[in-house]
This record gives sequence, structure tokens and C-alpha cells, in this order.
Amino acid sequence: MEHHNSSPKTAIILFNLGGPDGPDAVEPFLFNLFNDKAIIGAPQPVRWLLAKLISFRRAAVARQIYAHLGGKSPLLENTKIQAAALQQNLNSTGDGSFRVFIAMRYWHPFSDETALEVRDFAPDKIILLPLYPHFSTTTTGSSFADWRRAAKSAGLDAPTNAICCYPVEAGLAQAMAGRIKPGLERALDETSAPPRLLFSAHGLPQKIVDKGDPYPGQIEANAACVAALLETDFPGLDWTVCYQSRVGPLEWIGPSLDDEIERAAVEGKALVVFPIAFVSEHSETLVELDIEYAKIAREKGVPVYIRVSTLGNDQKFIDLLTGLVKKASPDGGAIVSAANRRFCPDSAIACPLGF
Repeated sequence: MEHHNSSPKTAIILFNLGGPDGPDAVEPFLFNLFNDKAIIGAPQPVRWLLAKLISFRRAAVARQIYAHLGGKSPLLENTKIQAAALQQNLNSTGDGSFRVFIAMRYWHPFSDETALEVRDFAPDKIILLPLYPHFSTTTTGSSFADWRRAAKSAGLDAPTNAICCYPVEAGLAQAMAGRIKPGLERALDETSAPPRLLFSAHGLPQKIVDKGDPYPGQIEANAACVAALLETDFPGLDWTVCYQSRVGPLEWIGPSLDDEIERAAVEGKALVVFPIAFVSEHSETLVELDIEYAKIAREKGVPVYIRVSTLGNDQKFIDLLTGLVKKASPDGGAIVSAANRRFCPDSAIACPLGF
């Protein structure tokens, strides 16, 4: 295929978790999740057997969760909206030809399907862009490894750069603060109780963090950036980071969102909850936060419970992603942070910039 150097073709691959596209997809989606060695570290065939067992046991409850959403996850549709907005933004500047692709980790479109589409596009360069602002071995790390396998299998050899994370980018904090501010204002209108802002992130088992996963540190750094911006309008802002979605018997990082709801109830605090680790609406926001945790807050007597929406296709967020792509001009094989430097502590040995 002929390439014109005047307008190099760049493929951007957006990564996210994926979600079932109907009730029948729930169990196989869960199987794919638990059969990932980044999630369950047991060797095969033990992992396969565990994944079969856990997905079978969990499927009924998960189907009930997705029933609230019409039987399927809205994550792919929401990601397509983000992809279209990013592609339009990138191509509006006229310095090259950009196409944005989506690769989901545990349901369609899988990396294998997307790699073949990218091969047909025949890009001069490829940029891997996770829709996880915070790096974890269980999310971005797993997606990158799966993409490398799929790209090799498809014979894709264009120079590739991977953006590992962008938790302390000014544009991210500005987009998040812009989303949160009306929520805090509403809380102040609805009650005399001073609001507490909870940055709720998806939890991780403690043992994964003990192995050097940088995720909680990146969540904390991101939250501090956002809180600093909000302090100008809300001096002395009361905020904390907490974690949701705990499953299984393992010890998970904390504090948990359940505990923070309990604490707010005891202290008579209004709660404004922002899902800091998710940039798209899906079951963890629309069902867990809006239905399950809201019910706990009501039952415990929290005076006000306000859930702030995810960034979605917020223009500030799309502009941030556009800037990340423009900065990451591939020379091939590099993994870069948004700041083009390592900002994780040395203890985060799973940071991909560490080698």
C-alpha cells in the first residue's frame, strides 16, 4: 500500500475493559476476566478451572446487575462516542491522518479483531492510549501485553508508542474539577451539612499492590491535583480517596466506600461521590454507585448523596487525550508517561517506565 509522507497515517488504539453485549455474554465475559493471568496468577490449567468456576457462580448476580442497564454494558457505546470525538479533534488540525480504534480486554472488539482492522488501515505509526488514566498491571499492563501478542500475530510492525498513564496531567484535573464543582454546589444548596468529596476508585487486592503496582499512588496523586483546583472555590475542602467493587475473600486496599459512607453518616456529612478511576459510565457507576451505594447511604442516614458523572466525552478530557497523542510521536517500542518521565515512587517496581 502506497504511503504519502506528507500526511503520515496514525492509528490510535483506545483500551478499556469491555462489557457483555447481552445476557448470554455475561458468563463468557466473566470467564475471560478471571482467566487473565494479571487477575488470577495461578498457572494453567488451574486458572482455567478457577475462571470457569467463578464465572459460573457469579453469572446470575452479574446478569441482575446488567438487567438494570437493559441486559448489557453501555461501555462500548460510550467508548465509541469518545473515539469519534477524539478522531474529529485530531483530524481538525490537518497535520496528518488519524484513525481511532477500540480494543476491549474481555469482550468484543478484542485486540485480535482490532489488530486486523489496524493492519488493513496500514498506519505509519501506532499509539496505544488506555482509557485508564492510572496504570495498573491488572488493567493497562494486561491490555498492552494482549495487544503486543495480537499485533505480532496480525503481522503489524509499524513503530508503536504506548502511553502508560496520565494521572497528574493538568488537563485531567481541570476536566474532573469542572465535573465535580456543580455537585459540591448542589450539596451546599441541599443541606447545611458541609459536604465531603469522595474520590471513589475501583479497588485492588492488597497483594497486587504489595508486588509494586503503582495504581493507588497514582489515584492519590490525581485526587490531590483535583482537590487543589477545587480549593479555590471551596476553601478547606473535605475530601478523601476510597475504593469500591471489592469481591472475594482477599484483603483489598482501603478505605472502602462502604466504610466512608458509614463514617459520613455518623458525622452527618453530605457526600459528593466522584468515580475518579472510570472515564466512562458502565455498571460500576450506573448500578454500584447510583443504585447500591446510594441505597446504603439512604439507609445509614447520610443527609445528601450526590454522584458526579464520569468524564465521558467532556471537551476538556477529549482535548487532553488529543494532546497526549500529539506528544507521543512514536519512534517505536517506547512506553511513555504523559509527563515523559517516571513519577511513581521507586517502590512501584511494576511501573512500566522502570526498565
